[in-house]
Amino acid sequence: MADATTMTTKGQVTVPREIRDRLGLKSGDKMAFTMLSDGTVVMRPKTRRLADLAGSLTRAGQPKVAIEDMSPFKATTAKTSTKGAAKRPAR
Repeated sequence: MADATTMTTKGQVTVPREIRDRLGLKSGDKMAFTMLSDGTVVMRPKTRRLADLAGSLTRAGQPKVAIEDMSPFKATTAKTSTKGAAKRPAR
């Protein structure tokens, strides 16, 4: 699949229909271009929104976790005791 296309004076190119169809591209969709160290250019469609990815990491039988429970700084019910702890000497 190596279709040639011509760049206009405005820097626009037409993405061949077969590629548009396979990638699901529509008019107005955004694309990201990356140049690799060997000079290869990679074009990726940016058609996904963050909301489209919701639930993509779930697995069958996986327990659900509330956002509040994900915080590493969440207050715990167990208090640590400072009794018997060595005190720092005063400076």
